[in-house]
Amino acid sequence: MDWNLLYTLINALVVPAWLLLLFAPRWRTTALVVHSGIYPLAYGALYTVCLLASMFFGQSAEGVGMGSIAAISALFDHPNGVIVGWTHYLVFDLFVGAWIGRDAPRRNIPHVIAAPCMIASFLFGPVGLLAYMFVRLLRGQGISLFETEEVSAEPRD
Repeated sequence: MDWNLLYTLINALVVPAWLLLLFAPRWRTTALVVHSGIYPLAYGALYTVCLLASMFFGQSAEGVGMGSIAAISALFDHPNGVIVGWTHYLVFDLFVGAWIGRDAPRRNIPHVIAAPCMIASFLFGPVGLLAYMFVRLLRGQGISLFETEEVSAEPRD
């Protein structure tokens, strides 16, 4: 396996989603591609395959596991483990960026204010989410993660 090629591909393939979020947030293609779950499912599948390969099929350094910091460190001592970790970051950072992209319009937060938070999510993960929550606090929107005014346990029609 050419680990550098795989690393380059997973990085390059996530960029169009970020560009759509930043430059075409209301475009139908953005909704279909970024907000549909295609990216999390595709990257989640890659993550799962690579994780299973590292844990059960020898694509890892010796001693890989989840029970200690040494076992987690061993995961990243092999290129496959780096792919596992990096894919994990990419999928969750994009998930957060897409959520910001949906949440901001619901709260009347201008895209020009939300976009830097999305960029921070792309580059620094949790920093972008923290920045967005700070924006919401400054605008009196709070930090509740409820997506509707009313939360009900009963199914809707």
